[in-house]
Amino acid sequence: MAESVRLPTPYNRKTEIRPMFTEIILFLLDTVFTLFGMALLLRLWMQLSRLPSRNPVSQGVFQVTDWIVRPLRRIIPGLGGIDWATVFAAYLTAVAFLLCRALVLGADPLGFLPVILALGVLSMLKWGISMVMWVTLLMAVLSWVNPNSPLAAPIWHLTAPLLRPIQRVVPRLGGFDISPLILFVIAQILLMVIANVSRGVA
Repeated sequence: MAESVRLPTPYNRKTEIRPMFTEIILFLLDTVFTLFGMALLLRLWMQLSRLPSRNPVSQGVFQVTDWIVRPLRRIIPGLGGIDWATVFAAYLTAVAFLLCRALVLGADPLGFLPVILALGVLSMLKWGISMVMWVTLLMAVLSWVNPNSPLAAPIWHLTAPLLRPIQRVVPRLGGFDISPLILFVIAQILLMVIANVSRGVA
């Protein structure tokens, strides 16, 4: 005799919905905090590369991040040509993300606070390297599709200091500049290293 089909009980439906709901919340947290953290680190990158502020990239980043950077500048001065208020804002964003993640997963954030503070640095580094990858990819796409785009000039200004050392070592192959690809691979390797270190810390 064929076995009867077991219909899901209300309890089973609840247990299935809860993990899915948790995954959705974690995904939204990761997306929002990562994008904002990248915006802060992009602001720092623009300042270090002395990107002129009159371009759509700079103006958009400043509008998104001014609300947290400007107040922090009153208590955290710049030093050595680095805007430490922006660095600290990115670190606070990473720590806030990890605290929210711990709460969603039902963990005690205070019990894991030392680990969260250490992982905050690694998360910030992960955001920065990921941002370099995306900006490099966007630069490569624009150079092929629309080199006259208003975004092309500021993005090239940002990536040029990273690409030049590679270009000095690696010649063009068949007339093609493969330095963006090499930078992309290096960034991916660094992300793998950070992932391994994060697992060791956690």
